[in-house]
This record gives sequence, structure tokens and C-alpha cells, in this order.
Amino acid sequence: MSHGKRRAKLMPMTHPDVRIGELLLAVAGERSLDAVLRRLVDGVRDLADARYAAIGIPDDEGDAFRRFVTSGMSDDLITELGDLPRSHGMLGAMLDDRHPFRTTDITRDPRFRGRWPAAHPPMRSFMGIPIVYGDQVVGAFYLTEKTTDAMFDDSDERTVSVLAGHAAVAIHNARLEQQIRELAVIEERTRLARDLHDALSQTLLGLSLSADVAADLLADAPPDAVAHLDQIRELSRTARRELRAVVGDLQPPDLHRDGLATTLRKHLDMVRRASGVPIAVTLAGLDGLPDEIDRAVLRIVQEAVHNAVRHGAPKRIDVSTVHTAGTVTVRIHDDGDGFDPVAPATGGGHLGLASMRDRAAAVGGRFTISSTVGDGTRIEVVLPDG
Repeated sequence: MSHGKRRAKLMPMTHPDVRIGELLLAVAGERSLDAVLRRLVDGVRDLADARYAAIGIPDDEGDAFRRFVTSGMSDDLITELGDLPRSHGMLGAMLDDRHPFRTTDITRDPRFRGRWPAAHPPMRSFMGIPIVYGDQVVGAFYLTEKTTDAMFDDSDERTVSVLAGHAAVAIHNARLEQQIRELAVIEERTRLARDLHDALSQTLLGLSLSADVAADLLADAPPDAVAHLDQIRELSRTARRELRAVVGDLQPPDLHRDGLATTLRKHLDMVRRASGVPIAVTLAGLDGLPDEIDRAVLRIVQEAVHNAVRHGAPKRIDVSTVHTAGTVTVRIHDDGDGFDPVAPATGGGHLGLASMRDRAAAVGGRFTISSTVGDGTRIEVVLPDG
């Protein structure tokens, strides 16, 4: 008996809660986020009797989907449709609102944009379920073409909402794992930098000194021999300089080792060299702050400057800090494209702004932003100094 026939026979006899439990057990056995999302999207399509289903996770900037996993479409059709959809229209609406949405005809909704691509199958009935972790929408389930009725019902909504909660945890855990991997990379870079320094620095120094001694002992040697010794000395000096540069690049900035001001300057210098954007840095009053304030300042500046370089096309960025009357004020100003910070954001919102605002609030600070399309962005963060 084929797998499809076996399911057709058994599923009507299986209570939905049992099917949900079986799906969650299967999801728990997966190790990768992609496999978890695949299990979930196949499961919600099956449980809600949808012809097509998808799960979308926006990128950090909210401009596009980092992942968009579909169910019900053939590989050939997915290939023909091309790039991942953008997080706008009805797809984006589910990322801007925590409330589920159902309709008998998605094309009649004012948020529906344009027409389907030529290869896109027709879709009418629709249900969108936001995936919420904490106070943030981190993704959404999309289901279309209810096969057994004209519209998805309350039972479908409850079922998919339950699975959305588990999807939220899976997405959160995947992000934690990514952070752990990034920390592991930093630790490995630190170890490699230390090993390179310990193994090669003294060797190169010894080589340079030996060449100096040999040159003194062979003062009356043929000119060619002296020239070769001079070349050895120069090469050893060059190698030592290059080694210091490599070790410096491998060694990540460290708050405890370098202090906040030095760490910020190192990071901003790396951004300047990588992006070519001039960054003016004026730092004052950053000594002796609590660790949590140090970390908040560093991460907020990193996020703000990264956003400016990536999205604003600035010709210049200014970063400054001032310490007065029990507070530390951080200002980041760029002369880039700017944007409207109060306009409804697509793709999960301005997640970078939310991250900076949350970091400031977590230590009792205040975050404000001023930006105008075509006139750059100004960020000010006021934090307590103790």
C-alpha cells in the first residue's frame, strides 16, 4: 500500500491533538532549523487541509525573507518562480500584526499587491498566522487554497497557532545556536592569534638578530654575501610587521582587555577600512562604567553604524560620547539616505532599531532617533553611569 493511501485511510480516524503531538515529536528529533521548518510547514498544510503552505522568517533588516519554506509546490515550480518573495503586501502584513487573518479571497484584500507571477498557481482562500516570540514577530505561517471548504475555520486557526508557538521557540533557539557558533569563531580566532604570536614572533626575532650578527662577523665577505644577509634581515623585519598585523586582525576587540573606548575605536576602524566610509570618532567619559553599560554602548554603536553603512549609503558617520551629570550620552549621526522611522515597516519591522531600543531600555536608558528621507539619521542614547 502506498504512503498516500495509508494516510488517506488513517487520518480521518486520528484526533487532531494526536496528529499535532506526533508532529511535535518529529520536530523535536530534528537538529537543524531548516529541517524543523520543513516539518512544521508540511504539518500545518496537512492539518489545515491547505493545498499550499509556507513559513517565512524575515532578515534582521526586515527588507526580505531570510528563509521562506514552502509546502505543496513542486521543485520545478519553485525553480520557475525564482527568487524568494519580498516581505511586502499580505506577506509583510502578517509580520506587522500579531493577529491571525483569514479570508475567502486574498486578491480582494487591499493589502494584496499586483498580480501573481506568470508561473504562480492561483490562490484565493488564505490564512496567515504570525509567529511571535516574546514581544516580537519573528515569522509567519501562510496557508492558501483550503481543499475542503471555501475558507479556513476557527479550528484551523487554533491548530496552526499552537504550532506557531513551537516554531517561535525553534527560531529563537536557532538564533542562540548561531550566537554560540559566532562566539566559538571568536574564541578560535583568539587562540590562533595567540599561537601565531607565540610560535613565530620569537623565531622571526631570532632570525633577524642572527642576520645582524652574521653581517658583523662577515664584514670582509664578498659583496654578494653581505647583500643576501641584508635581504634576510629586511625580510625578517617585514615578516614580523606582517605577523603583528595578522595577529591584530585575528584578535577581536575585547572590552575587559582593552576597555570600552579602545574597543570602540578598533571596531570603528575596521568598519571604516572595510566600507571606505569615513568615521569621525570623539569619545569621552567612558572609563569606569559598569560592565552592562559598556556592553550596551558597544552593541548599540555597532548596530547603528552597521545599519548606516549597509542601508544609508553615507559619505560620513560621526560617533561621539559625553559623560555628564550621572549619564553617558552616545550620539551616532550619518549623512546617508535616511528613512521614515514612524512609517509602517515591512518584514517584521525595523529589527535593528528594536534591538538598540531594547538594549538601552534593559539598562535603564533612553533611545531616540531622528531621520528624514534624503537627510540622514541621528541616534541619541542616554544611559545611566552606574
